[in-house]
Amino acid sequence: MQPSLTIGEIRAARRQLGDLVLTTPVHELTGPAVDLALAPGTRAVLKLELLQRTGSFKPRGALLNMMSLSRDELVRGVCAISAGNHAVATAYAASRLGTHAKIVMIATANPFRVAQCRAFGAEVEFAADAHAGFQRVEELQIAEARPLIHPFEGLRTALGTATLGLEFMEQAPDLEAVVVPIGGGGLCAGVAAAVKLVNPGCEVFGVEPEGADSMHRSFAAGRPVAIERVATIADSLGAPYALPVSFALCRDNVDELVRVDDRALVGAMRFLLEQAKLAVEPAGAAATAALLGPLRHRLAGRRVGLVVCGANIDADSYARLVLQAAPAPAG
Repeated sequence: MQPSLTIGEIRAARRQLGDLVLTTPVHELTGPAVDLALAPGTRAVLKLELLQRTGSFKPRGALLNMMSLSRDELVRGVCAISAGNHAVATAYAASRLGTHAKIVMIATANPFRVAQCRAFGAEVEFAADAHAGFQRVEELQIAEARPLIHPFEGLRTALGTATLGLEFMEQAPDLEAVVVPIGGGGLCAGVAAAVKLVNPGCEVFGVEPEGADSMHRSFAAGRPVAIERVATIADSLGAPYALPVSFALCRDNVDELVRVDDRALVGAMRFLLEQAKLAVEPAGAAATAALLGPLRHRLAGRRVGLVVCGANIDADSYARLVLQAAPAPAG
């Protein structure tokens, strides 16, 4: 059966989430340097999901999935696999819903995210890479009968992220295009579905790092496929494969996919710091990198929404990355 969402389901999901998640604000980029960086007439509106509880969009899906569990399942505790943002969100959701989370994190996970997980009471263990992490979390599901809170797959995950998309369209109803980062596709699946439900004429663009382009490859193959390895500084977008629900919703609602490299990501991080006073992680700069790069001419003269999806990065790593980027030309 083809997965789909309705406006009624999205509104009901937002009511269920209540004040466990925030309605994050929007902000329009302005100024001489912004005018120089964008194509003439382009206006960029940021959806500041980095201000969400736990510092990313992830609690929306994690909470909805956990709220669907039975009391017996909650007593057993949950498990999750993540490079970081979903791990923190699962730990947060577990703490708010009275259960325990065991999280498998990638060995290279940012230390700030690891510390956040533990602060919410989660038990953390590490895996060498994403493939090993997914294998380990499957073992936990079997050995400890813990329900898996998946980082990007499933209709309830998409329903959670669709609440973000609906908010954005209501906050900025005149958007002509929306640009959404893609890791496994859970964020883009929900946001794109909501955008098209509200305004079918608004185009949706998904952006992936060059070193983690599983959705590009899946679109080309006509089915979800895996990539051999993840190679990008945007570890939050480093899913090793696409899966059926998120793939199908993206395929049905995304107009075009683009890629950005790590150099473009650090450039966009610095741009957001200088022009919006936002300190974001690489994934949080992906949509901006796309508008400054491969979508600059494609979206010239249009009002474009950019999802700033997260900001969970420690100060030292952030400073090291931003200093790699050349400063923008003076306006």
